Amino acid sequence: MKSSPRTNANAGPFVSTRRALSRRQLLRNTGIAMSLPFLESTLPAFANAAQAGSPTGPDAKPRRMLAICNNLGLLTDQFFPQNAGRDYTLSPYLEVLKAHQDDFTVFSGVSHPNVDGSHASDKCFLTAAPHPGSGAFRNTISLDQHIAEHIGILTRFPSLTLGVNTRIRSLSWTGTGVAIPPEDKAAEVFKQLFLQGSSEQIAEQIRKLDTGRSILDTLAAQAKRLQDSVTARDRDRLDQYFTSVRDLERRLQASRGWEDKPKPVVSAPVPIDPANPAAYMDKVKIMYDLARLAFETDSTRAITLMLDGMETPPLELADADINDGYHNLSHHGKSEAKRSQLQAIDHWHMKLLGNLIGELKTISDGEDKLLDRTMILYGSNFGDANAHTCFNLPTILAGGGFKHGQHLAFDKDRNYPLPNLYVSMLQRMGIETDKFASSTGTMRGLELV
Repeated sequence: MKSSPRTNANAGPFVSTRRALSRRQLLRNTGIAMSLPFLESTLPAFANAAQAGSPTGPDAKPRRMLAICNNLGLLTDQFFPQNAGRDYTLSPYLEVLKAHQDDFTVFSGVSHPNVDGSHASDKCFLTAAPHPGSGAFRNTISLDQHIAEHIGILTRFPSLTLGVNTRIRSLSWTGTGVAIPPEDKAAEVFKQLFLQGSSEQIAEQIRKLDTGRSILDTLAAQAKRLQDSVTARDRDRLDQYFTSVRDLERRLQASRGWEDKPKPVVSAPVPIDPANPAAYMDKVKIMYDLARLAFETDSTRAITLMLDGMETPPLELADADINDGYHNLSHHGKSEAKRSQLQAIDHWHMKLLGNLIGELKTISDGEDKLLDRTMILYGSNFGDANAHTCFNLPTILAGGGFKHGQHLAFDKDRNYPLPNLYVSMLQRMGIETDKFASSTGTMRGLELV
């Protein structure tokens, strides 16, 4: 019987062994969930093995990415600087990050072309798939999963998909457009990352992986028998399925190899997850700490974090009185009372982001600092949540070995493609590509150190 990833210390935390959402799942009690013919829908992609000596090979220095989406946005008049370039004046929100001004670049006038759909647009923050609000919408692969497909095999977990106050709204999507559910319990993820299971638990996990391969063999054999009795379109789908089966078999074999390797030892205790969703900022802090530990131990190199405020009650903040739900406050209608509360919330977001940047600057990663090799993307799918607009998105990129300390300002009416930044980030990860989603090239004005 399939063990729950919430209780099994050897199951993956919504990465390679927790199943992605699927409309059609078969063999639910066999240790592996599958869907025909879209096999990738059931399991986030493991990496294709990187070659030794390549920019992303095992002999290369690791590079990492943390992508954070605040799906209720920020007050843009408090976020965006008034002037551009390297001598820009910090805005009220960016003033909170003043100590790290040379470690990040702020962008204005950027968005995802043709991404609309109001709150539905958060699912496209890392995919840039157009028109998420349409009935025919189907998502595409997210930035983190693109990274995982190329270098995920180099770490125990190809990627981590995390959330605050959500186990539904996800930033991570497979190549077939299926959501990878986020894990919002940091303690559970911590156990998967750092607590070694007993020999019996490890053997059981290996047995499940072996069983998964035998199931793949059986399903492939059954599907082959269908080829002579289906339409030409279905035969094409089955051909894609066979290719996916072979790829998934390789991924399962790679996952099996990690089960015998000891997990890293950390001095940090298992985090305590706040039970109250109103303790929102405490949850954000815990997730940031978890991401830092995962990168510090090279447990993964791609993490997404959805900061979901849709169902969040009035936040508990030590220095402000919040008396309305986060979502309602984001629809402030220019009410100064609501805007004041939002400013307090946004200030905390910037404070915690600054703390994370500062901590990564103090941790050694070989001869570098961890921030030098870690890209932190922070932004939102909303330019203005009050008006439900999805252009002029507030965006920050910190660390990763770029020349920062600047405000790259683009046309606020005719936005520059944000996917261009994603191409630059992929290239910085050592992945050879000149295209991602609706990109037109790399991010103009963003240079390497």
